[in-house]
Amino acid sequence: MTRQELTAYIESILPADREAMDAARRRQAELAKPPGSLGALEDMSIRLAGIRRTPRPRIDRCRVTVLAADNGVVAEGVSCAPQSVTVQQAVNMTRHKTGMSALAAYFGDDVQVVDVGIRTPVPCPQVLDRKIRFSTGDIAAEPAMTEQEALQALSVGLDLAHMAKEEGIDAVGVGEMGIGNTTTSAAVLAALTGASVEEVAGRGGGLTDGGFETKKRVLRQALALHHPDPGDPVAVLAAVGGLDLAAMTGLFLGCAHEGLAAAVDGYISIVAALCAVRLCPRVRDALFLSHASYEIGYRLAARELGLEPCLLLGMRLGEGSGCPLLFRILQGACAVLDGMATFPEAAIEDGYLAPIREGDAFTVDKS
Repeated sequence: MTRQELTAYIESILPADREAMDAARRRQAELAKPPGSLGALEDMSIRLAGIRRTPRPRIDRCRVTVLAADNGVVAEGVSCAPQSVTVQQAVNMTRHKTGMSALAAYFGDDVQVVDVGIRTPVPCPQVLDRKIRFSTGDIAAEPAMTEQEALQALSVGLDLAHMAKEEGIDAVGVGEMGIGNTTTSAAVLAALTGASVEEVAGRGGGLTDGGFETKKRVLRQALALHHPDPGDPVAVLAAVGGLDLAAMTGLFLGCAHEGLAAAVDGYISIVAALCAVRLCPRVRDALFLSHASYEIGYRLAARELGLEPCLLLGMRLGEGSGCPLLFRILQGACAVLDGMATFPEAAIEDGYLAPIREGDAFTVDKS
């Protein structure tokens, strides 16, 4: 993929269907319930109508797609886990033996694991081989990848979204597996927003105080070395990102293009979502945040997107583990929009609600 081809693809991404959203909003107002009493479920159903381009959307088939890659920056001592965990867990996901895949198996969701940059061959045919290179470079000493490799990774994500659409998937959860990727995500978030290292760096899978100081030092070194242009997400990904992040960015773009609901998992996933929105603001219409990651930078990325997570569970596993939980909420939002009776259908006179509809009697004071 070239820059020009990426630009053309982005220009072809449609905004959410406002007519479908308006129709869903009108139906919500007619359902036999106090106005706004289903809270965020009502808003979700309307947003789903827009991205699915139908007034009564359905979310039947769901898939968690995991982009797996290694990160050269691990050589700097920024992770407590050995790099071999990446390939081991990628394989374990195909066997439903990780946190995310156990949840997905329980709920009947598809799991798709894709190798875009694991540093070794993967001895598992169930892992889809889209390897671009064997690991990225060490961002403290060199760029993570070339611009062409970043574009290639983006293209992989676009193709995976198209594959999902062709296979009848309605919602895609965007997950990852790659030791060291909280470091690359922090670097990308700092580069995009101008935030300090302290605002974006957390302890990842669990670092000692000394390891955490090393991680912050490495981030400062990488950002000072590369000075990536915050207005160019592709250049940011190439300089300080990861192949997983770049492919996830492409997958978010692709979901918006294909009219698929995109479930954002934790820290790495939300940074990729922010990259996609910076490339194309219309992608935001397709995004649904699952849980609020415990990583400090997550809150910054969510503010940048202007979106709120659905779940507060103190999770920080990654993998896409929040996505199977979010799928159930999205399905619930569709179920009430489609299945509830309207006031006439329920044989209820709704005139008593007129004064309430004119005011705002249900807003909770959160001050």
